[in-house]
Amino acid sequence: MKLKKKFLLREVMGENILVPGGDAETTFNGIISLNDMGVFIWNNIEKVKDEKELLKCILDEYEVDMDVAKTDLDEFLGKLKAVDII
Repeated sequence: MKLKKKFLLREVMGENILVPGGDAETTFNGIISLNDMGVFIWNNIEKVKDEKELLKCILDEYEVDMDVAKTDLDEFLGKLKAVDII
């Protein structure tokens, strides 16, 4: 999967957040807060070819039901797509 905009993952006061960098600074106003699974997804999103492979990585890393993982992944990717990050 490919990121369209540059965002940086930062930890601020114990919170994991994505902040815009590069051209994204002018087009995105805000930050995105991530939980631990969101950080895992972010760190692996460009290492996989598609959502199916990313789901497999999540299932390998976490003890979570496949339906729950798929729902969470779809929701997170949906939010990234909504703001044109992926």
